Amino acid sequence: MKPPPFEYHAPTTLDEACSLLASLEEAKVLAGGQSLIPLLNFRLARPRHLLDINRVAGLDRIYERDGGIAVEALGRQAAVEDSDLVARVCPLLGEAVRLVAHRVIRNRGTVCGSLAHADPASELPAVLLALGGHVIAQSARGKRTIAADQLFRGVFETALETDEMVVEAWFPASPQPFAILEESRRHGDFALAGVVRADTRLALFGVGSTPVLADRSDATRGLQPSGDLEATPDFRLHLVRVLTEKAFAA
Repeated sequence: MKPPPFEYHAPTTLDEACSLLASLEEAKVLAGGQSLIPLLNFRLARPRHLLDINRVAGLDRIYERDGGIAVEALGRQAAVEDSDLVARVCPLLGEAVRLVAHRVIRNRGTVCGSLAHADPASELPAVLLALGGHVIAQSARGKRTIAADQLFRGVFETALETDEMVVEAWFPASPQPFAILEESRRHGDFALAGVVRADTRLALFGVGSTPVLADRSDATRGLQPSGDLEATPDFRLHLVRVLTEKAFAA
């Protein structure tokens, strides 16, 4: 498959990237491209403009601030996985990244890109939600902070405006105890269901249109997961109950 026609842009500064986003209609930001490129090839996404930010310098830091870990827009998942700083301050994030696809994907994929993509079966949005983190969105109008519980709106849908891009994600330090558990058909596949424990907080993924916070005492309350060839709704609810029990027994 080949992608539909689009106009390619390669800004070299963040200001230039934001100006382009403000002036272009139907534009998509390309960072790692591990989700966007397949969507283009299958023509499930048809942007008129592709904004490649990989030439923007100084946008790949992984650093400590406010007692947590900040990952900028070009911070690769593999770099987070290998970071001693992440392992010390927020090991839950490090464990979650290791569950994302395969290493060859993580070499290019970005943390911020995964959050902006908002796949409900993805690990990182659930981790951000469980920890109570946030993202920083930037546009030509300025910056704003979007809390995790306000960011995810639906399947592949976020609170980002069309002229905004995620320039940083902030994950609070991992509380004790913590755990992330998921069940998939094969290693690297999307999770049929997953749970993230951050002390007493519990976030679920793969069982709704967004990651959801849940009550440990009745984790499946209000859940209406979809069924597909991989798993029935009842099986996904069963997985949530089993994984929750394991997460709080660990």
